[in-house]
Amino acid sequence: MEKDEFEYAAPAVIFPGQTAHESAYRTAHDLLSRRFPVEALELLEPALAEDPDNIGLRTMRAWAYMLRAQLTKAETELRWLVGQDPSDAWSQHSLGRVLERQDRLEDALGPLRLAAVMSDDYDHQAAVYRVSNRISQRSE
Repeated sequence: MEKDEFEYAAPAVIFPGQTAHESAYRTAHDLLSRRFPVEALELLEPALAEDPDNIGLRTMRAWAYMLRAQLTKAETELRWLVGQDPSDAWSQHSLGRVLERQDRLEDALGPLRLAAVMSDDYDHQAAVYRVSNRISQRSE
């Protein structure tokens, strides 16, 4: 056999007490941080089929949809996440950004404002300012 015929794959790393969902979450987070949303979704979908209400896995799926610009799917995920935990600033901000990217500025402003108030993060405040300015420019 030639060496080109071998396919090498690293074995899954399993730590004591770790479930498949934890592994999927951690690996998907790593993939998404390196901007590999397709590969992350391939990992997440089977895990979510087993545990469809897992907030961590659904957060990773929302992030993957956002990276792929699948904005309708991202919006659906983020609305579900916000419904589960309205105090999650990341979900609120992400929902606002997805709505902004769909040019639904008035709808985006509410979640963006909530995220800015909850987090006091500069980027969240800048998003409110940006969307508010775009809305005011439309009305002029």
